[in-house]
Amino acid sequence: MEARATARTVLIAPRKARLVVNLVRGKDINDAMAVLSNLNKKASRLTKKVLISAVANAENNFKLDKNNLYVKEAYINDGPVLKRRRIGSRSHVDRHDKKTSHITIVVAERN
Repeated sequence: MEARATARTVLIAPRKARLVVNLVRGKDINDAMAVLSNLNKKASRLTKKVLISAVANAENNFKLDKNNLYVKEAYINDGPVLKRRRIGSRSHVDRHDKKTSHITIVVAERN
């Protein structure tokens, strides 16, 4: 049995968020929480919230034991791009893209 949690349209670039998510894939829940707590990145704070939600879904919806859970899947998908304008050199208007991400974490019980 597996439980999942998703945070959609999070304002962080997918390329930056993937660096953090790659560190917790396949780890036990306690190890993953320790890694995310000690990283000094915005993506680690956002990923930790999704991981806590996935564990809560597993406990409450499927009655799984928290001590036997591990991160089965963790991935980042591209979200919509917010297109903004900014003044560039010589008063020229440049486009400034604000990229967003969808963070998905799936936890499962280890046998």
